[in-house]
Amino acid sequence: MAYELQFADLGEYLGMFASGAATTLGLTAVSTALGIGVGVAGAAASDSRHAWLRSLTRGYVEAIRNTPFIVQLFFVFFGLPALGVHLGEFTAAILAMTLNLGAYSVEIIRAGIAAVPKGHHEAAASLAMTRGQTFRHVILPQALAKVFPALSSQIVITMLGSAVVSQISVPDLTYAASYIQSRNFRAFETYFLITAAYLVMAIVLRWLLNSAGKRLFSRNLRGAR
Repeated sequence: MAYELQFADLGEYLGMFASGAATTLGLTAVSTALGIGVGVAGAAASDSRHAWLRSLTRGYVEAIRNTPFIVQLFFVFFGLPALGVHLGEFTAAILAMTLNLGAYSVEIIRAGIAAVPKGHHEAAASLAMTRGQTFRHVILPQALAKVFPALSSQIVITMLGSAVVSQISVPDLTYAASYIQSRNFRAFETYFLITAAYLVMAIVLRWLLNSAGKRLFSRNLRGAR
């Protein structure tokens, strides 16, 4: 018997789809802001004069980059309570996404810092700028400008990877799909719509990030040439 598509059956669930999409984008926005902050701090720590701080940062990066995100999520949500740390599903999802994005951001931003010409360091020193002032006002803006496309791609990857937070009952877009198809048994139509939604969100998010990058860093890119 031929399968008959019935997308009309999904109409009553459009509100749930929209709510799930909003949750996915909200988690992505918060974890992006926090994750980039972690990445900047980690990149600065990687160049620290203190060996223990460099080793700690390197260990964090290696631990995150070499383990699956879903395992990190389960460790935060199911593992930490054994130590007396109980987190709600939203907090656990944001923490796991932040730690994951932060680790990748550390390496991306480090590459940007390494690409800043040494002469800019020397010019800042000649102006009697401290190490911290040089990093904040001279090195970091140029580094971010150079690696912003890579950061943008990592942010999109983080959004797409957030689909697994449905496993701890965060009502994101994937959670909505699982719930809906379990009620109407229209798995093809449901997941087709979800796939299209993720595709559109990824394309729009990448476009928004690229546009923001051009506005924020055009001056730094011209100055770095």
